[in-house]
Amino acid sequence: MMKVTFILSFLLLAAGIYAQNLKGDIERIIKGKDATVAVSVLKLGESYNVDINGDKKLPMQSVFKFHIALAVLDAADNGKLSLDQPIFIKKADLLENTWSPIRNKYPEGNISLPLQEIIRYTLAESDNNGCDILLRLIGGTEAVQNFMDTKEISDFSIKANEEEMHRDWNVQYTNYTTTNSMNTVLKKFKEGKMVSAKSTDFLWKVMLGTKTGLNKIKDQLPAGTPVAHKTGSSGKNSAGLTGAENDAGIITLPSGDQYALSIFISDSRETDAVNCKIISDISMKVWQHFSGMTKYEK
Repeated sequence: MMKVTFILSFLLLAAGIYAQNLKGDIERIIKGKDATVAVSVLKLGESYNVDINGDKKLPMQSVFKFHIALAVLDAADNGKLSLDQPIFIKKADLLENTWSPIRNKYPEGNISLPLQEIIRYTLAESDNNGCDILLRLIGGTEAVQNFMDTKEISDFSIKANEEEMHRDWNVQYTNYTTTNSMNTVLKKFKEGKMVSAKSTDFLWKVMLGTKTGLNKIKDQLPAGTPVAHKTGSSGKNSAGLTGAENDAGIITLPSGDQYALSIFISDSRETDAVNCKIISDISMKVWQHFSGMTKYEK
């Protein structure tokens, strides 16, 4: 019995040292940066987790589109919506001066797109108009908040849509979460505890096809590494402050093991390039830590 206890204690100590090594590597990357940086790493299927500022509430920006998509898919699972149903989009729905691949492709609007296509535009291409169309379908931000509450997701608040955030810089701070909470959502999603198996599979494939923020989590990873993620970015205000530069997702290792990684940068006075490089460098370090590989083909 004593021998078993000793072995377990040794393994726990080794795991703690292993985690501390990664935490130290991340701290060296963010040291001296004029920004608030929060990082959470969670190995799926294990108790391994590391975080820095993991409980700090920071603005999500477009990362909240992942939560919105989950709420929409829950409505579909419950028969209130169908992924195949056509959604009519008026020209008035396609606001100017906002990121919108839908508007760029259909500038005159007055078209119908299947709900699943609007979800794809909203997640994979981070379409702001698509986001607000989805919110209107399910009853606004309150419906998303209620859904997350039923799934016991803490440290999450959604108060404003994209149009409202674009009108007032400070409104983005009312849509917040923590990187620890974000990883909890990602873990529950991958385990099939957020939406049905069919909806989980659909959203997983959409997130694997994310086209935004390729200079963040995916940037330095080996070519072909599966990354199912959602990015978010506020840009800079007139004072040169970045409210949010974020990326969060699940990365699959060559072994097939997976980990959730959420990195939020807020109130940064660094350049956009530096902010994204922080995320990229942390992502590379985490991947090397879990894969044991320090050299690989890009």
